[in-house]
Amino acid sequence: MKKLMASAALAVMTAASPALADYPDGPVQFIVPWPPGDFEDILTRMIADDMAKATGQAVSVVNRPGGGDGPFPGALEVLAAPNDGSVVGSFVIGVPVVGPNIDIGIEADSFVPVGIFLTYPFVLAAGADAPYSNMEELAAHAQDNDVVLGHFGAGLTPTKVSFVAAKTMGFEFADDSAFDLLDCNTLSSGDADVINTTLALIEPCLDEIKVLGNIGADPIAKLEGVETLAAQAGIAPLELWNGLFVTKGTPQEVIDTIAGIAKQTMASEAAQTLMQETGAAVYWQDQATSQARIEADRATNAEFSQFLSE
Repeated sequence: MKKLMASAALAVMTAASPALADYPDGPVQFIVPWPPGDFEDILTRMIADDMAKATGQAVSVVNRPGGGDGPFPGALEVLAAPNDGSVVGSFVIGVPVVGPNIDIGIEADSFVPVGIFLTYPFVLAAGADAPYSNMEELAAHAQDNDVVLGHFGAGLTPTKVSFVAAKTMGFEFADDSAFDLLDCNTLSSGDADVINTTLALIEPCLDEIKVLGNIGADPIAKLEGVETLAAQAGIAPLELWNGLFVTKGTPQEVIDTIAGIAKQTMASEAAQTLMQETGAAVYWQDQATSQARIEADRATNAEFSQFLSE
């Protein structure tokens, strides 16, 4: 019944919105610069499906994986596309925040946010036998013991937050390494003492490990008693998020049309169930709020980079 109500709502929106009568007038592609299967891919596919139902046009999702630290090949593909909404980027924070700083052709105003819809449930986790259960205890332990950190890439936001939290709390990791996969086996094998990973990857052994903190502005509801790294270390709550973007010059009515569909998708039962089951935060932030968030995150990211270089 809820699915029928959602379909009816989309049908009403299609009939009532002048923008939908003009856009899209042909196929639409959503570009995801990552392999299929992760949160951003799943949610983007939900948006694409809803757009196809609402407009009657062909809407597809194309995955363009290219590495955690850039050069974001999917973003460059969106940048080269017409500014008519026929190609939409589904980007993590790194594209608008880091992209302009790494000389790959992305400028600060290359993309216009349609809206932000996802915060990844990143955590710092350790094995059950670790002699620390939170960041304060880890900091004390690291004064006299080597602690090795496993992460997905030194340039990624969750990794940077981990380094900043450690330095702020008066310690540093003895070593750190990038892994393609960070899960329960990483901890049980001893390949790393602490791992910076998503909650979904350690879900199978959640009762057998320790989560020291999560990376974001708010605690993860599934992790009772676990505080954010920001709260524990007293730092700004920079987090890994994902949003929809179009190129500069895209008509506002096109942006509004995409946003209207995506907002309803995020409020759907399927999207909200994904949040409850995985710990990911699923929501919709409008264009103005998203732009303000990007500007704030650029400032925080610059402060973090400066702090780590000192």
